[in-house]
Amino acid sequence: MSAIGLVETRGLTPAIEALDSMAKAANIRLVDMKRVGSGLITVIIEGDVSDVSYAIEIGRLAPERTGGELISYCVIPRPHSELKKIL
Repeated sequence: MSAIGLVETRGLTPAIEALDSMAKAANIRLVDMKRVGSGLITVIIEGDVSDVSYAIEIGRLAPERTGGELISYCVIPRPHSELKKIL
């Protein structure tokens, strides 16, 4: 089973720290890093549901270590194929 996970931070450094922490914690793949605007960065990952869920739990704590700000996070288990096309 596959899942998509998203972590949104204010600033590039917290986003990179979150991605690094998630990649070290679980078997996930980076789909994209999107610059949303106003300094917001969204990191999008994919992998097995359990790996993505664990990675997001680790990644959402990372901005605190860099003095950054976590805006939001989300795990979408078994996303619809049309959703993957958008990302």
